Amino acid sequence: MTQVFRDMRLYGHIAVFLLAVTVLGIGADLVGTLSSNFHHDFSIFSVVVSSLTIAAFIILNYWSCPLVELIVLFVLGVLWLATGSWSADIMGSIQCDAINKSQRIATKSESMSARIWCYEMTIIEVFSWMESALFVIFILILITLTTRAKVFGRYRAWSEPILELPWFSEYPAFGVGESEAGESMGGGSGYYSPRSVAGYPTGLPPQAYGMPPQMANGGYYVPQQPGHSVVIRPGNNERPPIIEQVPARY
Repeated sequence: MTQVFRDMRLYGHIAVFLLAVTVLGIGADLVGTLSSNFHHDFSIFSVVVSSLTIAAFIILNYWSCPLVELIVLFVLGVLWLATGSWSADIMGSIQCDAINKSQRIATKSESMSARIWCYEMTIIEVFSWMESALFVIFILILITLTTRAKVFGRYRAWSEPILELPWFSEYPAFGVGESEAGESMGGGSGYYSPRSVAGYPTGLPPQAYGMPPQMANGGYYVPQQPGHSVVIRPGNNERPPIIEQVPARY
């Protein structure tokens, strides 16, 4: 796994978790306090969205892959965007400090200060916008890192464990349980980790690559066979590229 990405992801999850817990607490207080005819649907919706966020992030911290995390982030981001829009529609142009301290709102038992309710709704609105903004940032970072990992040879990056993604200053890590040859312990991952100086993967039949590499001007070059194309694929973890000669397709 890549340590920097794991740490940055953990910090982001903690920020989302704290915001969601705050909204959950305020929403639960409003559900239990206010009467059913005073924005009761919004209070329940805020509780549901924050609860789903907490549950989803707990599960994602146990296991996740970029594709699954992208879907979860998108769905939760839309829900938090809806929460922020709904709360903004309820609040409108109300200024909490302009509300008279003596103004009260009827509750299930007695009443509560309208100013306190206004402040709580403002917190929900602000935190909802913050959550939706964080999810947009997470999605952009996730797409960038996964695409970058594919460029560096992790062709199955979208379905691999997300903790193997490299941060911007790192290269992709080997998959969990992969051997030096790039093969999975359980039967092969489809990746090669070439070790030779010429960039040819070891353990593969040389006829698949045509003539062996030759030295010229202090470097190596590959003689191309007639009717064949030279295919160069990036190696994993800063290893040499994989060079193949395959029959040309017409």
